[in-house]
Amino acid sequence: MVRGARQPQQPRSRLAPRLTGTVEKPPRKRKSRTEFALKEIMSSGGAEDDIPQGERKTVTDFCYLLDKSKQLFNGLRDLPQYGQKQWQSYFGRTFDVYTKLWKFQQQHRQVLDNRYGLKRWQIGEIASKIGQLYYHYYLRTSETSYLNEAFSFYSAIRQRSYYSQVNKEDRPELVVKKLRYYARFIVVCLLLNKMDVVKDLVKELSDEIEDYTHRFNTEDQVEWNLVLQEVAAFIEADPVMVLNDDNTIVITSNRLAETGAPLLEQGMIVGQLSLADALIIGNCNNQVKFSELTVDMFRMLQALEREPMNLASQMNKPGMQESADKPTRRENPHKYLLYKPTFSQLYTFLAASFKELPANSVLLIYLSATGVFPTGRSDSEGPYDFGGVLTNSNRDIINGDAIHKRNQSHKEMHCAMARRRCEQSRLKSKISERYTAIHCDCCCFPSLHPGDLYPFTRKPLFIIVDSSNSVAYKNFTNLFGQPLVCLLSPTAYPKALQDQSQRGSLFTLFLNNPLMAFLFVSGLSSMRRGLWEKCQEYLRKINRDIAQLLTHSRSIDQAFLQFFGDEFLRLLLTRFIFCSATMRMHKIFRETRNYPESYPQLPRDETVENPHLQKHILELASILDVRNVFLENTIDDY
Repeated sequence: MVRGARQPQQPRSRLAPRLTGTVEKPPRKRKSRTEFALKEIMSSGGAEDDIPQGERKTVTDFCYLLDKSKQLFNGLRDLPQYGQKQWQSYFGRTFDVYTKLWKFQQQHRQVLDNRYGLKRWQIGEIASKIGQLYYHYYLRTSETSYLNEAFSFYSAIRQRSYYSQVNKEDRPELVVKKLRYYARFIVVCLLLNKMDVVKDLVKELSDEIEDYTHRFNTEDQVEWNLVLQEVAAFIEADPVMVLNDDNTIVITSNRLAETGAPLLEQGMIVGQLSLADALIIGNCNNQVKFSELTVDMFRMLQALEREPMNLASQMNKPGMQESADKPTRRENPHKYLLYKPTFSQLYTFLAASFKELPANSVLLIYLSATGVFPTGRSDSEGPYDFGGVLTNSNRDIINGDAIHKRNQSHKEMHCAMARRRCEQSRLKSKISERYTAIHCDCCCFPSLHPGDLYPFTRKPLFIIVDSSNSVAYKNFTNLFGQPLVCLLSPTAYPKALQDQSQRGSLFTLFLNNPLMAFLFVSGLSSMRRGLWEKCQEYLRKINRDIAQLLTHSRSIDQAFLQFFGDEFLRLLLTRFIFCSATMRMHKIFRETRNYPESYPQLPRDETVENPHLQKHILELASILDVRNVFLENTIDDY
């Protein structure tokens, strides 16, 4: 059953009026389509006068609801992608219409079959649209419960074979609808960790694509084959498999469970800030992705969510709205997923999140991007002197060589002009040559510098940078006295470690699934379920001890403790320290650039190099029989 979502009512002039509880009388301009449907019935052997008035009204109302639903659904693309309030009333109207449409076709199925000629694929289209609504509602709200609702509708389409007759019709556009349905269903299943279903869907999609390309000589065959390749690589991105006794793969979830984050014990003095908004940005070259979601983005997305609940258990009745006066607690922080955004796009979303950030809340920025390095040396150490991370100059560059060459020529011309301007300025005011190089770099490689984030440090800010130039963000300056923490990845990994960059970053894997990352650096590729659960339990003990180390430290920067009251941030901080301690003890991680860093710096002797924590890591290695890859007397080796 379709369930309405609680929406604050904010009417907007350009939107259609909200439908009431009963089906509205269709306006005259909509009547022509209904008359056309009735004429089609007459031409198939009946007479218009023979159609009972009640059945005629049923067809009329159905046509109106169908047209209205399409109009509202198509209008969703015009809504701004940022901001948490502008879209809600429009989504509410769209949900209401589709609720009525779905119930209406259920209640009058026989009349619609006989008089309208309703086909099963049309019912499937309605169900698919409702599934898309729930999925996009999840993207807007970050509530994983709506993923379950989307899965329910997509699964019903498959179980009831709504699209089974599409292949018998000589209409390629209908087959494309079916293929897109499969792709959307796969995305939802990936987000719900239903990997068994994903594998079945991929096989079915492969067969459908083969049949589609065999029957129709289309130009999109390569694109659909690329979709198959992307999803196949995506589901194989994890470097370690957990196996049952019968060698079947165990599906592990990396969302926050009730026992996931270490509990705050009595006597721990921490801040009361809570994570409200997160920007998850992916701009790594050649990293596995599916549906504009890279592996790193996917992993961080799940690290910032709780396990999904059944939406039915949270709502009283389908379509009923809770009181607007009743305060509701968001289970998950709101998230924006930005795949290869331009600088202006990124800044727009940042500004929107900053503007709507509630009091006593935290904004998290996760950057998984290629590093942009400055050329030459600088006498100064400003927020723009160490480079940054790559942002996209133009999304159209990937679409064709002609556009790329045109943009490149414009870029080269701009750089030449910049060099001339900088040279003239340097001769007049003796500006260092270093400035010229930075200016040229910035226009050739659009990037996000630490200084670009300074305006947003007026509110509590938690930054994670996974990049080959993450250390650029080590030179932050807290200008406004608000809590500010940056967790920075290693800038390079040992050559002896197998290159896994295409399958996701090791640093992000530690933040998402620390045990899997620990197994990978230990050279293990599979593990039995029993041993996995034993190690997970020991890892929870390590996290509890790390929490005590942090809260009992006398020299730690108070910014860490300000963020430690939030479950998600607490778990990220403990996993970061575990990651750093593991790499410092590992025999092949011997260069400084192999280690994560942070701003402000953590007191090493009390955290990442604490003997008690080092002992725990060696015990975990002993459980896995990989103690030989770690240093025994770590402190003496520094």
